[in-house]
Amino acid sequence: MRWGLLAASIWAAPALAQTAPAPAPSWPPPSPPVTVPGDGMLDKPCPEQKGLWFGHPYVKANDWAWECKYAQADMQLAGNPRVVFIGDSITENWVGLAPTLFAGGAVGRGISGQTSPQILVRFYQDVVRLRPRVVHIMIGTNDLAGNTGPNSAEMYQNHVMAMVDIARSNGIGVVLGSILPAAKFPWKPALSPAKQVVLLNAWLRDLARAKGAVFADYHRALVNAEGGMSPDIAPDGIHPNAKGYAVMEPITRAAIAEAEKTAAPR
Repeated sequence: MRWGLLAASIWAAPALAQTAPAPAPSWPPPSPPVTVPGDGMLDKPCPEQKGLWFGHPYVKANDWAWECKYAQADMQLAGNPRVVFIGDSITENWVGLAPTLFAGGAVGRGISGQTSPQILVRFYQDVVRLRPRVVHIMIGTNDLAGNTGPNSAEMYQNHVMAMVDIARSNGIGVVLGSILPAAKFPWKPALSPAKQVVLLNAWLRDLARAKGAVFADYHRALVNAEGGMSPDIAPDGIHPNAKGYAVMEPITRAAIAEAEKTAAPR
């Protein structure tokens, strides 16, 4: 039996008694207390993060998704942010280069070098638990570069769809940021990803339409004739500078405002 038919048959069953509706549970629910005896992994707090980076031997061996990077910052937030930006170095760099965007309830949770499976692993911690009204998801450059090993378009799509579904099921509005233009990867010069970027962005646009999310098309605003970005807005062809982020900002603000309309009341 299909789940939809099963649900319909359950809801169609006559009520046996008139009872007051149960109060809606808070979401996400609080983490239950956990006591684990011994000195195993669950007893060890995150180490001091100063001096660590995404390729540091400790991070690579012990914290593949680098959940510890923002664990302390997440706990220290004074209130629920309006929007969480999650992604890779393009998102991480954004915070310092566009300070007005990250004022008034926006927080950055980007980590340099990361791919979609890593973002998915830390999505509940760094997004859902913070209870934002909107999440801005922008990921894909490092997937195309193969930063975390073999992958496929289907794998990427599965990870992004999972993030969107998790956010929407928790009443969080979603902005899907396009993958930025890239003609070459400086760290993988043999690759020519421009056409792949276009194809994945077309899929992201369709996904946003299907899932009630908002697509922020940065690619159209930044792309040059070669399918990459010009040096005046991205000196290395991958990472925008302040001028590049300034081009992106009005697109971002409009997309967040639109996605906020789909967020659950807080």
